[in-house]
Amino acid sequence: MSDILYSPWRLNYILSQKEKQCIFCLEANEKKDKKHLILHRSRHSFVIMNMFPYNNGHLMIVPNKHVSSLTELEDAEMSDLFGLVRTSEQVLKQVYHPNGMNIGVNIGSAGGAGIADHIHVHIVPRWRGDVNFMTVINGTRVIPESFERAYEKLKVAFDNETVKK
Repeated sequence: MSDILYSPWRLNYILSQKEKQCIFCLEANEKKDKKHLILHRSRHSFVIMNMFPYNNGHLMIVPNKHVSSLTELEDAEMSDLFGLVRTSEQVLKQVYHPNGMNIGVNIGSAGGAGIADHIHVHIVPRWRGDVNFMTVINGTRVIPESFERAYEKLKVAFDNETVKK
């Protein structure tokens, strides 16, 4: 018997009309962080909330440079990117107290990347039993917190976390 990751709620994203330009580049360059749910910026990267989350607190850490692979990043850019992954883990532990996390990078459309041209790291907080009957029976994901409320909580935590360093 094999496990299957069944996520039909993602179909809205898959079928949605995509921007012709890279959405990460558009949102990052527009400098409207709250509108685009950008929580934090560092020298080479930024943290953004996922608009099609698997769970509350699903974040993406994105390099500023438009590249499709980790191998295209300079050492300083790679260090900065994964420094923000570490900071994001700390912030999510502080704000949501998850039992665990999934952290991953999908490279190329065949590797599962929804935005294959601009590499990004997903970090998803997980709780024991977070796949409930709504997902299993109805294929509907219940996200009990609004994007606005999550943004405010996470933004404060990111601002405080970066002050510590």
